[in-house]
Amino acid sequence: MKRIVLSLAVISFAFITSSFTEVQESFPPDEGESGGVVCEPAIYPGDQHDCLLLGPARFLTDLSIIGLTIPPRPLPAAKPDPALATLPYYYFRVSPDQAVPIYSGPCQKGSGASVFPQGFVYIAYVDVNRDCGTYYMLQDGSWIPGAGYRIGEISAFQGFEFSTTPRNSFGWAFEQIPIKPAPGYATGTTGQEIYPFQVLQFYTTQNVDDADWNMIAPNQWVEARKVAQVLPETTPPDGVTTGRWIDVNLAEQTLAVYDNNRMVFATMIATGQDPFWTRPGLHSIYKKIESETMRNNDPADFYYLEKVPWIMYFDGARALHGAYWRTRFGYPQSHGCVNLSIGDAHWLFNWAKEGDWVFVHDPSGLTPTDPALYSAYAY
Repeated sequence: MKRIVLSLAVISFAFITSSFTEVQESFPPDEGESGGVVCEPAIYPGDQHDCLLLGPARFLTDLSIIGLTIPPRPLPAAKPDPALATLPYYYFRVSPDQAVPIYSGPCQKGSGASVFPQGFVYIAYVDVNRDCGTYYMLQDGSWIPGAGYRIGEISAFQGFEFSTTPRNSFGWAFEQIPIKPAPGYATGTTGQEIYPFQVLQFYTTQNVDDADWNMIAPNQWVEARKVAQVLPETTPPDGVTTGRWIDVNLAEQTLAVYDNNRMVFATMIATGQDPFWTRPGLHSIYKKIESETMRNNDPADFYYLEKVPWIMYFDGARALHGAYWRTRFGYPQSHGCVNLSIGDAHWLFNWAKEGDWVFVHDPSGLTPTDPALYSAYAY
């Protein structure tokens, strides 16, 4: 039987809690004169104990109930191969503020044989000529003047591979956020901050000041709307007939991959913003393409994106794919597709098969489901 006198328990508790920032707990009153003893500091599951569950034993046991151990249990995760985040292309963002002519060779002036209208245009160039200004050679051998800017670095962000499904939720910050000592806007500050792309584990959530707050450690809380949270769920969605599916959570802006009813991968994403939503529902991948050009010729919404990599179409024009033009993830930005970092899209492309299920859902209920609201174009 694990026993310790109350005085030793108090000393142990002071030692254990010294590693936390301002840990404050309210414990039951001291034992009476009956000679009872306090449980030795440890985790005590169940309700029947031959000692008093007080002090540090109660503290540790209560933390274990929400999945928090001391020291914290690491995620059963590893970073994917960083080589997945590389591409054999060089990209140039064409100026969105002007029409850019297309020439048959460098150093030409005037209207050109054709033109890129104003819009969202990225080209994958194969050569640069600086003999008379700057001109970029396109994939078909034509040239454009250097009106715009070269993409010097593509986001190296990658999610995680998992050896087993995590026991608790986790996620990433997508902006710099303060750590609060308690849930709520008026609770002061710990003086600590979380930075973009930092991974966190979440142990419980409370709603205070009409906002959700996630606990990341004792007396350490972050505002839930500023993190992209993955909520492990190994039960297949209704209609999934295999143990393989891709879960796209529109409210949290996260993607999780399940194989044999076990989480094997998860990451942050960027889905469609109003009015170019990503349509909720159960879909399946019907075509995989290593890369292609995505375009819309409508002058009111012109876009032209060359060499979009690792494409998996699942709902008409909507696809999972790499987005080399994105530097941040975790909030809606796209034209309806599920945008991933290059490394994450490459990992998913290698894993996925045509016919795999894609479950798109919005726990907030804010995304419309009327098919008439969804266009035939997306990126």
